Amino acid sequence: MVTVRWRQSVALTGTVVKYLAVAMLIPLFVALVYQEDVVVFLVSIAVTVAIGLVLEQFEDAGDLGAREALLFVSLSWFLVPLVGTLPYLFGSTGTIAHPVNATFESVSGFTTTGATVMGTISVEYHSHAIMIWRQLTQWLGGMGIIVLMVAIFPEVAVNGAQLIESEAPGPELQRLTPRIAETARLLWLFYLGFTVLYVLLLLALNQTHLAENMGVYNAVAHAFTTLPTGGFSPEADSIAAFSPAVQWVVIPFMLIAGTNFALFYYLLQREYGSFFQNREFQAYIGANVCLTLLLWVLLFLGSAPTLELGGVTQGALENSLRQAAFQIASLLNSTGYATSDFADWDNTSQVVLLFAMFIGGSAGSTGGGVKVVRWLVVFKSVRRQLFTTAHPNAVKPVRLGGFVIDEEVIKAIYGFTLLYLLLFGVATVLIALDAGRVGMELTTLEAVSASIATIGNIGPGFGQLGPFGSYLEFPWTSKLLMSFLMLIGRLEIIPVLVLFTGAFWRR
Repeated sequence: MVTVRWRQSVALTGTVVKYLAVAMLIPLFVALVYQEDVVVFLVSIAVTVAIGLVLEQFEDAGDLGAREALLFVSLSWFLVPLVGTLPYLFGSTGTIAHPVNATFESVSGFTTTGATVMGTISVEYHSHAIMIWRQLTQWLGGMGIIVLMVAIFPEVAVNGAQLIESEAPGPELQRLTPRIAETARLLWLFYLGFTVLYVLLLLALNQTHLAENMGVYNAVAHAFTTLPTGGFSPEADSIAAFSPAVQWVVIPFMLIAGTNFALFYYLLQREYGSFFQNREFQAYIGANVCLTLLLWVLLFLGSAPTLELGGVTQGALENSLRQAAFQIASLLNSTGYATSDFADWDNTSQVVLLFAMFIGGSAGSTGGGVKVVRWLVVFKSVRRQLFTTAHPNAVKPVRLGGFVIDEEVIKAIYGFTLLYLLLFGVATVLIALDAGRVGMELTTLEAVSASIATIGNIGPGFGQLGPFGSYLEFPWTSKLLMSFLMLIGRLEIIPVLVLFTGAFWRR
């Protein structure tokens, strides 16, 4: 017997879709300013509102239960990217006019992956309005569309904790205030505040002639894609198109984006110890610093060729440090920006970058990947297992930052990590087989990077999938598979896969 009250989940999904039309007013404004694609966004807004209103007719009495909340989150994350394809399809321009390509690009945007089917020519071919919509999808998906709904609408906030836990990255939700809606508002205010600060700093560089091509449009577009660790850029050359001064400014904001946003509440309360002594934050910064130093040495000694565009010059102290710091910060927390084509670097440097891709950002950040806190718990529990093997009668709990980690949480983390690695491996094989089916030349490293870059919401990979490449040449079946990987990676696998079990739908 089916006991999930799906109608209420569908109706609330309609509300989310309906208010997506409000976000489309921003690219509509840009379209009016540049006199480009005005009709495209007017029609997209009308269709979006209509779809939302139709779905709202399924409304049923009663609040969301735990399973209805899971269904609502998954339905929203599957439907919103589909609705997000409307401007691409109505625009009828470039590679993203194809339904599968439009779906891939929209899913990549909302999940803040940054993988693209736009080539260099395609990026420069689209209107300002289409491109700002592409950037905006990442900004909306960064902190989370459901978190935003909880912050705004009281009817959604009734079961807000369950909703946010299903959407937010990390093993558990960290409440900042007794009311979950206030926590959601604080998270979005921090997110918005850093976005505004970032825009102002970029514009300041422009005014001081340290970034001649960083005007208002570029500043807003890159703020929309840095804070959500998205990586979409309206420039075909990504951040390599800008001066070293801009690149140095981007690095700390990528690090901020990969930090648990709840920690900034402690700074606001002047509880500096709670911020700087947080074990996950220390490990996150430590991983960035160690991998940056390692890559810096490799680049300084000449492991990467000198490139015309933002390349690494052997023996250049500042250049090699900037390239190393930027790429580690970008790939460790899944932003995916680039200042040079690391697909041309040597194997040793690429292995360092591949290792960084598996780490991920912090829980409660906008970063993707497995997450630092999970690796910490895994390592500590493995160390505990080695100790108890030598001392069978010892009772040794796993602690993190002075707190004992519940055994059920440890089991859940092991389950997630195993499932993540299993799906990554299976997807790698399927992507490689599908490429061979259509005669596409794909190396093992490219297949591996395509899998981890999509399920980890990272974006660029290696070879033809490098930061200045694209996923355009993949067969449509692989693109749909990778779109699914991006979605389950963003929702951290379990909330999506549980919908495919019989136990979810039965009493």
